[in-house]
Amino acid sequence: MIVTTSGSIAAKKVVKTIGLVKGNTIRARHLGRDILALLKLLVGGEIEDYTKMMAESREQAIDRMVEEAQQQGANAVIDVRFSTSYLMSSAAEILAYGTAVVVE
Repeated sequence: MIVTTSGSIAAKKVVKTIGLVKGNTIRARHLGRDILALLKLLVGGEIEDYTKMMAESREQAIDRMVEEAQQQGANAVIDVRFSTSYLMSSAAEILAYGTAVVVE
């Protein structure tokens, strides 16, 4: 499955546009991670646990989007975008969406 943020794929021709596909996940923060994050705020630097959690969330959202595209008969997803929404102070949604197409 080809997945790209661009509207086209070099050396490929879109022969069919299937439509919007999406995948999402909602993750909650962990109290233990929050305590470590607060300590990190005092000294500065990257909060590795949150970086890892967000990366895993993006990958899961992409996987779900690709699965939906495959179920609809696509072999590529173009114009992929990401969106993040905070549902409450301790939970966030990651949404991946794009246009499912058939290319040759």
